[in-house]
Amino acid sequence: MFFHWSYLILIPGIILVFWAQQRVQGTYYKYSRINSSMGMTGAEVAETILQRMGVQHVRVEPVAGELTDHYDPRAKAVRLSEVVYGSKSLAAAAVAAHECGHVLQDVQGYKPMNVRAALVPVANLGSNLGPILIVVGIFLGSMGGIFIQIGIALFVAVILFHIVTLPVEFDASSRALRLINQLGILQGDENKAARKVLNAAAFTYVATALYAILQLIQYFLMSRE
Repeated sequence: MFFHWSYLILIPGIILVFWAQQRVQGTYYKYSRINSSMGMTGAEVAETILQRMGVQHVRVEPVAGELTDHYDPRAKAVRLSEVVYGSKSLAAAAVAAHECGHVLQDVQGYKPMNVRAALVPVANLGSNLGPILIVVGIFLGSMGGIFIQIGIALFVAVILFHIVTLPVEFDASSRALRLINQLGILQGDENKAARKVLNAAAFTYVATALYAILQLIQYFLMSRE
């Protein structure tokens, strides 16, 4: 099995990503067991926000899996994991509101969201093909320089995607917290619980971005020897 000392650089990133994932799962699980005083399901929260914001062309529908919630701008659909869709918990309300935050970004033409969408194809290519080209270039020695350069360039697109994702996710959470407070979806300290859920989720994006940067540094160091 191929090993290079630079892999050690990834260890802090791996620990950070693992900790972030455990934190979001723990926070989500804690508040998924506490129902909101208004007793609205995740689906009802999303539908209420969209209706009150005058958004009529976006569907709210369930999707299989856990923490698979997302907004699909092409299909104009807020897709909530089945447990969020039918749950009356504080966690479900926070997640549903967050996805509606993305809807409002789309409606209002939020530029970072558009940039992220444009980066998706090249980022997918970079994450899949970039490391392969770098490793191939390293094994080819002096003849593999061009492969290494292309691989690193492709992986830079992955870094850019993660960096642009940060303001998109933080902004969606900020919108969500304002909406659930202004519309009375959550009451009093319930809003603090929602903030904890969304802050924990946001940190996973920070951890992922930092890990991707460490990967790029590691690929660069491998290519220098």
